Amino acid sequence: MSWTPGGEYDTKLAFYEKLGVLYYLVYNPEHWQRDRHQPFELYQLIEGRYQLQLGEPYWMPEVGLAVGRSRGVVGGIDREILSWFNQHGQRYLSAEERAQQERQARLEAIDQLHQMGLSVEQIATALQLSVAVVEEQLAK
Repeated sequence: MSWTPGGEYDTKLAFYEKLGVLYYLVYNPEHWQRDRHQPFELYQLIEGRYQLQLGEPYWMPEVGLAVGRSRGVVGGIDREILSWFNQHGQRYLSAEERAQQERQARLEAIDQLHQMGLSVEQIATALQLSVAVVEEQLAK
């Protein structure tokens, strides 16, 4: 990963090729047309030379993961992101997305626990939420 633009398709590619790095990925969603390349290009080191690989997500058996583009939430914004995938092509959620799912599950449990007779305070403690959040959810 490089935060400094420039040289991705020549200088940097040659540098990592010499180092023997097995995979080299250029993800360039904003300037790919300017560079006359695709927004996602994955190269694999084969017989000492990088060769562009086709297919996405691209399965890398050496690490047991695939990499590709998908839609995901970053900083609360839904956008295109690079993601990891399993061997069946299912995307692994980001930490932010997992936390959001967990919070949503806890919010959905509030009504059930209230119907079972738990107090607002007991629900808040059990679900590790504030009393205000529990009260707000119950008011909906």
